[in-house]
Amino acid sequence: MSLLSDLINLNLSDSTEKLIAEYIWIGGSGMDIRSKARTLSGPVNDPAKLPKWNYDGSSTGQASGEDSEVILYPQAIFRDPFRRGNNILVMCDSYTPAGEPIPTNKRHRAAKIFSHPDVVAEEPWYGIEQEYTLLQKDSRWPMGWPTGGYPGPQGPYYCGIGADKAFGRDIVDSHYKACLFAGINISGINGEVMPGQWEFQVGPAVGISAGDEVWVARYILERITEIAGVVSSFDPKPIQGDWNGAGAHTNYSTKSMRNEGGYEVIKKAIEKLQLKHKEHISAYGEGNERRLTGKHETADISTFKWGVANRGASVRVGRETEKAGKGYFEDRRPASNMDPYVVTSMIAETTIL
Repeated sequence: MSLLSDLINLNLSDSTEKLIAEYIWIGGSGMDIRSKARTLSGPVNDPAKLPKWNYDGSSTGQASGEDSEVILYPQAIFRDPFRRGNNILVMCDSYTPAGEPIPTNKRHRAAKIFSHPDVVAEEPWYGIEQEYTLLQKDSRWPMGWPTGGYPGPQGPYYCGIGADKAFGRDIVDSHYKACLFAGINISGINGEVMPGQWEFQVGPAVGISAGDEVWVARYILERITEIAGVVSSFDPKPIQGDWNGAGAHTNYSTKSMRNEGGYEVIKKAIEKLQLKHKEHISAYGEGNERRLTGKHETADISTFKWGVANRGASVRVGRETEKAGKGYFEDRRPASNMDPYVVTSMIAETTIL
């Protein structure tokens, strides 16, 4: 008699050329990730060759019950770390039956910006530092914290080691390896300043692929925490008080910034960001005002300032970039719940177009 684990781990390629494609999309809140699976007759490597699909938009807050059909357009393919074999994950975006992007489809506009000739010529690179907090399922209190109580103050937890400092490392390592298996350019992980909080980094990724990879990495994280029976929170300030919030610091460079004389290009780009500070803040994540207070390694939400190696700035330039006279900068304003399609394309639009 087969066990459930035996059936879950069945290798389909032993008996059929068919495979399972998990179609992933973003729901109506802008942060709820949805997915469903379909059978394909054989391997597909090009998203354009995958069939479009549909879903009930009235059940995701994206359409009315009278006209509920929303169409999924496949945009990027990743290997499936859960089913393995030839099975795939497919990142999609959403359209009306007439072919118009629905209002919550942020990828469509981002793709237009990234396909602009001036942006293409500059080859924008991104490295996104995605922070998140692991919560106990029933209490919605951080992992490792006493129920209804608080651990010792911040200090020993950042990159900390030990059962009294690092909570959830098995989940974090599983996620790291699953992302590498999937083909996501995940470049590292670390424990964060608040206990129960972690970070993974995606990049360098070019253009629209940065958004695709962050969203699929979030999907994989949510699937792993589902298995582990814990909740992954992207709230920018999950615990009020003297505890760090959670951000999605976005590292950015263009070809001109990476070439000789790039430091001057970086300074001009930062000036452009300063002029559009309010517009960027309004698009950088819900609840960010609870995080950007001027404390806990943030600049105040209403103030724009930049500096070299300054983690209390809106935008930070690294010492290596200053010394080399070229490189990249870090926009520290985006919240952990930001939409990477919005943030990456907005930075490119402001600094290049």
